[in-house]
Amino acid sequence: MVKTYDEVIGYLFARLPMFTRDGASAIKKDTDNTMRLCQALGNPQNKFRSIHIAGTNGKGSTSHMLASILASAGYKTGLYTSPHLVDFRERIRINGVMIPQGKVTNFVNRHRSLIEETQPSFFEVTVAMAFDYFASENVDVAVVEVGLGGRLDSTNILVPELCVITNIGMDHIDLLGSTLAEIASEKAGIIKPHVPVVLSERDESIAYVFQQKARKMNAPLRFASTELAVQACEPSGIGLTLNIVDNIHHIANEIYVGLAGYYQQKNILGVLTAVDELRKLGWEIGEEQLRYGLAYVEGNTGLQGRWQTLSVDPLIICDTGHNEDGIREVVANIQATAHHNLHVVIGAMRDKDLSHMLPQLPKEAVYYFCSPDMPRALPAMELKEEADKYELKGQAYSSIANALTSAKRAYADGDLIFVGGSNFVVADVLKEYK
Repeated sequence: MVKTYDEVIGYLFARLPMFTRDGASAIKKDTDNTMRLCQALGNPQNKFRSIHIAGTNGKGSTSHMLASILASAGYKTGLYTSPHLVDFRERIRINGVMIPQGKVTNFVNRHRSLIEETQPSFFEVTVAMAFDYFASENVDVAVVEVGLGGRLDSTNILVPELCVITNIGMDHIDLLGSTLAEIASEKAGIIKPHVPVVLSERDESIAYVFQQKARKMNAPLRFASTELAVQACEPSGIGLTLNIVDNIHHIANEIYVGLAGYYQQKNILGVLTAVDELRKLGWEIGEEQLRYGLAYVEGNTGLQGRWQTLSVDPLIICDTGHNEDGIREVVANIQATAHHNLHVVIGAMRDKDLSHMLPQLPKEAVYYFCSPDMPRALPAMELKEEADKYELKGQAYSSIANALTSAKRAYADGDLIFVGGSNFVVADVLKEYK
């Protein structure tokens, strides 16, 4: 029976295992299903050029920045990211425009029997859908963000023009490993024979993991943070003005990035090095096109949830940082934002390592603990009980909406309301402000 768009989305969400909802049980630890789906679709992943992005934090921002730059340079650019925040179609875009509802509906209706036969996860289907759409629309290039890890991720059936790995931190340790080296090895799994790879950050304790894998694959390897450094970073307009020093050529350059959040200065080094590598491969990206792409990332690609100001009065800012390194960057941004009292609306998933996240949060804030409406979410009262151990004081609320409403009631001029801890807390609040 032919289904409408709403019915198709309901089918995908209800019928297929989803990591965001179900956790580790939804992960298929190989690329077999994705290969089966794509073979049945005529191997669309081989019909367009691609750039593959992995990392613990920053891979979403990096993907959006590169897609914005490539589109600004005149390339028809696909972008695949996950998870979505408000609309499923955020995952699949061309030149910033979300995949039409009709394309989603037609794909599922046309391939319903294939989906039933293959029994894929939600993520495997969306990857196949994205690759099929990019191929059918004849994109010049697709920027593809890894879902989780790298080696066994569904997106790893690509043979890209370039790989970018942003940073390595402690996240998803139940799936990727309990040490940085183990996690790095999984991320390094996207490195392909003879395909250049850019590492945004060099961590001396695990650099050897990437060096060994790159040598094995005969893949040229560059560490962006070795070649470039941010000498100064200042808020400017809606974004940041950065003074970047090229340590190789001993020159400095001022760059404006239309994204707030001081952590973007780490991502920008990887983006600039990736653009340099693409130019060496013959891609035509002019300096003005580069600058335009960086200045208008949000407008060009629809990026949301990265130190995003939702309201000025009251001042409400959200961020999707949800692991040890992500929370550390969030706290740094909070400290750099002028405010009197701090109100934190926060939720978390059951599988997050709270013992490394909660100690970083400021004790002087008032907390509004809440829980996204999904099985994988940690109940608000359990989060409050864990937070109590670290002297984080506040109340548990029955919903994210109630938590935010209470924070608004307590707000006074000059205060700051921060919303975060989980993509899904941010997503719920974004629906109110879209």
